[in-house]
Amino acid sequence: MKKLLIASLLWASIGGTMEAQQAIDVHTHIIVPEYIEVLKEHGAELEETFPLPQWSVERHLSFMDSADIRTAVLTMPAPQPYYGDAEESRRCIRRVNEISAKVKQEHPDRFKFCAALPLPDVDAAIREAIYALDTLRADGVKLATNSRGQYLGDEELEPLMKVLNERNAVIIIHPHRPTPYSEEIIAATPLAMYEYPAETTRAVVNMLAHNVLARYPNLKVVVPHCGSFLPLAIPRMKSILPAMVKQSYMKPIDWEANLSQLYFDLAGSPTIEVIRSLLTITTPEHILYGSDYPYLPDEVLQANKQKLKEALAADEELVGYADMFMFENAEKLFTENEGSCNIPME
Repeated sequence: MKKLLIASLLWASIGGTMEAQQAIDVHTHIIVPEYIEVLKEHGAELEETFPLPQWSVERHLSFMDSADIRTAVLTMPAPQPYYGDAEESRRCIRRVNEISAKVKQEHPDRFKFCAALPLPDVDAAIREAIYALDTLRADGVKLATNSRGQYLGDEELEPLMKVLNERNAVIIIHPHRPTPYSEEIIAATPLAMYEYPAETTRAVVNMLAHNVLARYPNLKVVVPHCGSFLPLAIPRMKSILPAMVKQSYMKPIDWEANLSQLYFDLAGSPTIEVIRSLLTITTPEHILYGSDYPYLPDEVLQANKQKLKEALAADEELVGYADMFMFENAEKLFTENEGSCNIPME
């Protein structure tokens, strides 16, 4: 009781500004009819093992108002709309990006967006990145953990990473169905239950193993769902790596350079225990609020946000970081990036 009182007094002493300033939500999705039509054409509505929820600007704004969220960052959800026809995928993703840009233009204080890219076609993805960042004024890009088996960290993505690095891009990662995968396991547990955290961890580990962020130091990468399994995976990697390097199975990893460019959103289950685990691999300045709207009912997402707020307020150590997690870190990340990603290419 005494600890709770101290935490409450501390919360009051810092002004309780989180409520007044409102949150910035870095993990939300825009789901437009043109995207759904492509999925239906290929019978892929349930490719990610659960139905896509409904979305509209009006519904999203209503949720944001009720949940005390000032700004939301829009990204295209899974799956990647690629079914062997690169031109179809390019058209679909261009339309998603144009609609996202229009939403941002019409509600500049409420929405930002990170553009989707038509991977696995790397050349098309580079062209779309340049168009989205330079012309549509995207706030960054969204990358799938894998695009039809093309994983983040793979060598074939190097030209794209170079372009994004030249533009100081913010990258928001989102898990997609792993490739390959076990039909039996996925039938037993929906992707969101286990495979998504595992898939996110797999993709980031691949980036770390190839020193992607150390080699492209201008990138800032947002990892979803409380860092997934990375707080467990990274210490294990560090303990095993020396032996792997000695036997020439792996190359050295620049841990500080790579980890310093990773940010982590709190979509999912941000308990105090999860946050403390996350802080073993990052710093408080790199943790961001995320809701995962619209994948759960509004009232559930509102309750999750309220629980997070109350848990932070009741924790003597973490209460001092509440505003940072809820809006300050995201504000800094995207404000610092405004304009810097829109650099004309030679």
